[in-house]
Amino acid sequence: MKILQKTLLTLATGALLSVSAQAAVNYAGQSYAGVKVGQYSPDGDVANSIDDAISYGVYGGYKFTPAFGIEAEYLTTSDEEVYNDSEEKSEYSADVYGLYGTYDYVFPNTSLYAKGRLGIAKNEVDAEYTDKIIAGNSFKASASDTGVAGGLGLGYNVTPMVSVEAMYNFYPSIDIGDGDDLDASGITLGAHAKF
Repeated sequence: MKILQKTLLTLATGALLSVSAQAAVNYAGQSYAGVKVGQYSPDGDVANSIDDAISYGVYGGYKFTPAFGIEAEYLTTSDEEVYNDSEEKSEYSADVYGLYGTYDYVFPNTSLYAKGRLGIAKNEVDAEYTDKIIAGNSFKASASDTGVAGGLGLGYNVTPMVSVEAMYNFYPSIDIGDGDDLDASGITLGAHAKF
């Protein structure tokens, strides 16, 4: 082999190995953790007059590849009044625990990405009724269900290590008896750090 051919073969091999090493780093996996705030929106047969609650929580995950990953989430809400008058008061709060598979699509030549997630979550709603006239009539109740949950959203990589995401989420319906269901959805705005 001539020296020029050997030199070109060596350079091509070195370039190929360099690209392979960089690809391995990109696909090696990355974990992240963050916080989110948003709105929890109950809907259904008995929830037409129930106001939305403020939701807040934490989430974290692991990216197996730049596109696919797994994510866990815990959300809770503020206590939200359903009604309050001189004789009685009613309020509710909710908790959501979820585990999801995620898919991210990064738009070419931008820091913007679309995110989808699908998995299983537990949606739990606590209600409290207070009778201001006869205290013995007051009670607390809780209902929950576990089922399919997910969401769609957009994210932005502020830096290589920090991202923000806005998502629409749907949670499992809760059977509250008498054939009535309580559906719930929400929107969230989150920020997470990668490490």
